[in-house]
Amino acid sequence: MKHSSPITFLPMSSALPPACDRALAEAMPCTHAPAGGGATRILITTILASSLAFIDGSVVNVGLPAIGRSLQAHGAGLSWIVNGYLLPLSALLLLGGAAGDRFGRKRVLLLGVALFALASLLCAAAGSLAWLVAGRVLQGCGAAMLMPSSLAILGASFAGEARGKAVGIWAAVGAAGGAIAPLLGGQLIDLFGWRAIFLINLPIAALTVWLGARSLPADPTHASQPLDLAGAALASIGLASLTWGLTSASAAASVSGAALAAMGAGLAVLAAFLFAEARAGEGAMLPLGLFASPSFVGLNLLTFLLYGALGALLVALPFVLIEAGGYSATAAGAALLPLPIVIALGSSAMGKLAARTGPRLPLSVAPLVVACGFFLATRIGEGGAYWSTTLPALLLISLGMAGAVAPLTTAVLAGVDAKHTGVASGFNSAVARSGGLVATSLLGLLLAARGVQLEAAFRLVAVASGVAALAAAGCAFAWLGTVKEGAI
Repeated sequence: MKHSSPITFLPMSSALPPACDRALAEAMPCTHAPAGGGATRILITTILASSLAFIDGSVVNVGLPAIGRSLQAHGAGLSWIVNGYLLPLSALLLLGGAAGDRFGRKRVLLLGVALFALASLLCAAAGSLAWLVAGRVLQGCGAAMLMPSSLAILGASFAGEARGKAVGIWAAVGAAGGAIAPLLGGQLIDLFGWRAIFLINLPIAALTVWLGARSLPADPTHASQPLDLAGAALASIGLASLTWGLTSASAAASVSGAALAAMGAGLAVLAAFLFAEARAGEGAMLPLGLFASPSFVGLNLLTFLLYGALGALLVALPFVLIEAGGYSATAAGAALLPLPIVIALGSSAMGKLAARTGPRLPLSVAPLVVACGFFLATRIGEGGAYWSTTLPALLLISLGMAGAVAPLTTAVLAGVDAKHTGVASGFNSAVARSGGLVATSLLGLLLAARGVQLEAAFRLVAVASGVAALAAAGCAFAWLGTVKEGAI
């Protein structure tokens, strides 16, 4: 499967949209090419829908300290505020794409946006931690519906140069939104309280539904398109059990019998998921034949480690800056600005470089740069100024990520046949979000700590993230010999 140019993606802050999200749109065949204002309205609708899923995550990370004080939550409870969203998004992303194919992408997108809006209202009205986590789970379900459908609609509505321009605008606007979201979210929190970061989703969702109902093309439904409900249920239960066990063990700084049992049960259910997928044949949401390629396995392990490390940082850093550094929510959001800006500006140039060298070199070197940034981040919280401690670490991490995202997309898609492009891209996106899910599960001790203990816990997280980035570089070096195009 040939690509005329490197496929790049501009990650959007701590929402962590993976490299292959953009590829989902670029791989779609064009089935409806509106002209003029119709095309513009479709593009605006897909941008608005995607922004709900992307930006919300970054804002919530900045709001964790305020939410914790309001709802008397800490440790494991704060982890679940993040993971309540990531869990269904990771487990149901492929099912959401299949649902769009079966019931119509326009219908599934609008339902997903409506569910996301309802969930946001529940989050804003939450009077307890359990209530808020339930709302976050519903938000994740809505995002799993709207994300693949919005990307598929974008890809199916443009062709040729128009598609490249549309996807570029989608990525650029998303990158800009992701960059300013923590800052604006921090201002909302400081001015109006943490509930405002959920209420702001309501007008965006209303505009998306209104515009989408009038502008999105009516796409055909496919009643014969299989839905792997059993696979989705097993993936959700397995990830939930594993996440609960890891979160419980992390918060307690020890592994209890219950936590160990939950982790064991989660792994067993995930094994049952793989068995069920093998038996499902053509109806499987994850064709296991993809894993016959060592490069595909290695690339997804690299994705899990690298995005897991970054996910841990983007939850832990604003928390430490606010709780240990005395930053306001606005200042903490501003402190994160260099990360998405550098990644957005650097990924295109790095993508062109990767097109000349192949993916192995940049995917081996870029995680090493990320690792250096994490090790430098161990100096954060030692009383130094932002410019001498936090900023240098963020610059190194962002430069490394800029060097990884474009070749990662190219390598993932180069190793699969054209008929598997969509599911390979979707699985890689789910793996990236699962990395953030597992990483956040391990932050319970940090989110429960204060003062000197919090700074020590952050240094431990930074070191562990650096080791994960080193392991990601090892995956690229070991498994990315020569990526054979269309091998699967």
